[in-house]
Amino acid sequence: MTTFLLLCCSNLFMTIAWYGHLKMPAWPVWLAVLVSWGIALVEYCFAVPANRIGYAAGFSGGQLKIMQECITLVVFALFAIVVLKEPLTWRYAGAFACILGAAGFLFAGKGA
Repeated sequence: MTTFLLLCCSNLFMTIAWYGHLKMPAWPVWLAVLVSWGIALVEYCFAVPANRIGYAAGFSGGQLKIMQECITLVVFALFAIVVLKEPLTWRYAGAFACILGAAGFLFAGKGA
């Protein structure tokens, strides 16, 4: 649960770093880069411990990556609706289904 919660925090900050500046079109690009970089530093303070804790708890690198991607899509979908005021379309649902399928394959066990 710790890994999951840290990855959720990490993804919230990274989504803001990558896409928050889109609501600030008057900012020069250099300012958007510097602000985003500062926010991304906070993101790393959550992501690195999340992955280390998860790996030590028995998650594989692939499982951690797929978990992170699933969380990313949910966080971005909420960000797109709330901050960017973009509607969710069937493509979001399709992308999420594909990532959930990947998670299912990776978390299904270690059989042949």
